[in-house]
Amino acid sequence: MKWSDLPARMATALSIALLLALACTAGDLAADKPSSSPLGRTVENFELKDFAGKPYKLADFADRKAVVVVYLGTECPLAKLYAPKLVELADKFAKQNVALIAINSNQQDSLSELAAYHKTHGMNFPLLKDLNNTVADQMGAVRTPEAFLLDADRKIVYWGRIDDQFVVGRQRDAATRQDLVAAVDELLAGKPISVATTEAPGCFIGRVHEPVANADVTYTGHIAAILNKSCVECHREGEIAPFVLTSYEDVVGWAETIAEVIRDGRMPPWHADPQYGTWANDCRLSDQEKQLVEDWVAAGAPEGNPADLPKPPSFAVGWRLPRVDREIFMADTPAEIPAEGTVDYKYYTVDPGFTEDTWIQGAQCKAGNAAVVHHIIVFIRAPKGQQGGLGNGIAKGFLAATAPGAAPMLFQSGMAKKVPAGSQLVFQMHYTPSGSPQKDLSSIGLMFADPRTVKHEVSTMAVETALLLIPPMMPNYPVTAWQTFKQDTELLSLYPHMHVRGKAFRYEATYPDGTKEILLDVPRYDFNWQQTYVFPQPKLIPKGTRMRCVAHYDNSPDNIANPDPKRIVHFGEQTYDEMMIGFMEAMPASNATAPGTARTAQAPKSSSAGQ
Repeated sequence: MKWSDLPARMATALSIALLLALACTAGDLAADKPSSSPLGRTVENFELKDFAGKPYKLADFADRKAVVVVYLGTECPLAKLYAPKLVELADKFAKQNVALIAINSNQQDSLSELAAYHKTHGMNFPLLKDLNNTVADQMGAVRTPEAFLLDADRKIVYWGRIDDQFVVGRQRDAATRQDLVAAVDELLAGKPISVATTEAPGCFIGRVHEPVANADVTYTGHIAAILNKSCVECHREGEIAPFVLTSYEDVVGWAETIAEVIRDGRMPPWHADPQYGTWANDCRLSDQEKQLVEDWVAAGAPEGNPADLPKPPSFAVGWRLPRVDREIFMADTPAEIPAEGTVDYKYYTVDPGFTEDTWIQGAQCKAGNAAVVHHIIVFIRAPKGQQGGLGNGIAKGFLAATAPGAAPMLFQSGMAKKVPAGSQLVFQMHYTPSGSPQKDLSSIGLMFADPRTVKHEVSTMAVETALLLIPPMMPNYPVTAWQTFKQDTELLSLYPHMHVRGKAFRYEATYPDGTKEILLDVPRYDFNWQQTYVFPQPKLIPKGTRMRCVAHYDNSPDNIANPDPKRIVHFGEQTYDEMMIGFMEAMPASNATAPGTARTAQAPKSSSAGQ
């Protein structure tokens, strides 16, 4: 495919599953595990019921050489990703006369949710409900998914992860060590377990808490307001997060996980160095807010007085735009997404039937099935010679996109993107299998602008290079690209893009008078959660300014997401290749003031626009 054929050479905004980004955790063993190891502990007989009420006892498996117990949660991202592997392992272990049973100890997971999880993933082993986390406490379980191997005497001889495919926010293409399988094989062979304990990534078990009486910090009095401000936009029904945080019952089981991801700086997601620039959509929590969450969890996550509960935020039903004038689907029939494996990008071309130039003030790409949609990018394929605007290179024709954390495209009155008459819309779809076969029919919602009110045409620009040649085994390889502005331009936002080897990204402006300014520095680029950084006011970039973008790549074995550190890496749209693009939403300048300054103007819409 030639670049001129279609802007589809634009790569994914993400590669690692959204599920990992939102809730996968893996902390220090000393912090997360009980002070005394459960290894060698004899598990006493217990009786638990499955979601249908059928009772199971540990003693029911007395004839098995060993028993594998795996703790699962219905909403835990890793528990979903590992479900197909567990189905395969159950068959493998059965042939070895080893039983596999799963236990759910989360207070937030209902029996109906267990039933749906069991059915969705086609489980061939029992899934039992551990009310009040009694068995989890006996065994010393901490996270989901977490595995225990019990020998013939039902002593714990292995405790930890299933394999090493996933760590915090990253994943290998495939596991390099099958820890649980290795432990089972060694046990059956009469050998000592060579690696008896490993670190299990995943979510904390949602244990039943014993709140401190008259605690100073409560959910209704403090925590709900923090979540409403910074989390609920995504963690609500129908949005991209894998679980909702809109009520105390929803939140309490996630208390420890919430505290951990906030403590580690993974949520709310923000990656810009604070010493360079300010941003309208900065979602970081204050130190005071972080401390309130810590104090709440330490007090046992008390609910508080229901009368103190703040009014919940209001969201548009189904959309995050003030209105949607037209919804356009990617196709007439849904795409079929397999349970596992890698799905190549899919492209769908749609004729919207625009017989006149159409101005788009707002656009939202909406996943039909958020469980498998990694990202959506919609391009304008204009009639030959009709594109116009400031758009350049790989960004030419870029209309809108969605990825985890991304806000809809929404401009203030008088600003809009133009779709020339006769244009087609091209959907670039990147799917990530979620552990079960799925279908998807995604769409884009358009908010039209009255052509008579449009004073500024917005385009997507890019500082980019396709001349990538990243050497093998390099932990910090720099790549530079630049562009000189041919007219006075106002920047609305910046959006850096690389793939899984991306390490850092910086935008630097050198103005015509020789002065330099770092506009944005992302020292720890996160491919799991790529962000757009929105200026609080349009940023004036005078004609002759040279925009320089510097990216750094980690093509070493230390980057576990690296598909192959021995390979020379070139440009490509799949995540095992790389990209180097500094996107910019921009418009021709008006009422220019001093070079490099922010012109006084109404701030562009932030990530909460349209709510």
